[in-house]
Amino acid sequence: MIKVLIADDQAMVREGFGALLGAQPDMLIVGDAADGEAAVARARELRPDVVLMDVRMPVMDGLEATRRLAAVDGGPRILILTTFDLDDYVYAALRAGASGFLLKDAPAADLINAVRVVAAGEALLAPKVTRLLITEFASRPTTDRPRPAALNALTPRETDVLLLIAKGRSNQEIAAELIVAEQTVKTHIGRILAKLNLRDRAQAVIFAYETGLVTPA
Repeated sequence: MIKVLIADDQAMVREGFGALLGAQPDMLIVGDAADGEAAVARARELRPDVVLMDVRMPVMDGLEATRRLAAVDGGPRILILTTFDLDDYVYAALRAGASGFLLKDAPAADLINAVRVVAAGEALLAPKVTRLLITEFASRPTTDRPRPAALNALTPRETDVLLLIAKGRSNQEIAAELIVAEQTVKTHIGRILAKLNLRDRAQAVIFAYETGLVTPA
């Protein structure tokens, strides 16, 4: 069972998402929270697998709550939910350690799938979100940055995989492009995350752009 905690300052939203996800045979709603501070406390108490995290909440916003939960080893995966489709939220949420970003007006099936995706350890970076992320980096001044020493630990094939992850490719697409088995891609990704001390694919994308490994077109 995927244990889910819902953090949102609107009771109707918490109840609606709770009813939807609680009806899934592989999901269990373990609790909810009306602000970021309560979300952090309840997550530490209830140890959910996934936290649905609103961005704008009283006491402590969702970004800071995400940052605190992501800093704990073995902490929950964070799926950011918001009505605000803004560049700074996308970047800040992923930089804080979120594993995914979804707008509240997304279809119910997308939300259900998103919970399963992040619970499985994958990152949920929809094409629209990836475009916003690329736009964020493209707007920054370019500088000549030395190759980070951490990248030297990667094999040439692992570097290729990291580049494709940063371009938003799925495991299946990476396997097809590199002409390898999908399981081989998963193995490469696991090694990349371990060598670079990254939490998941979302952090891998941030790392690739911030280090200059990938330059936005």
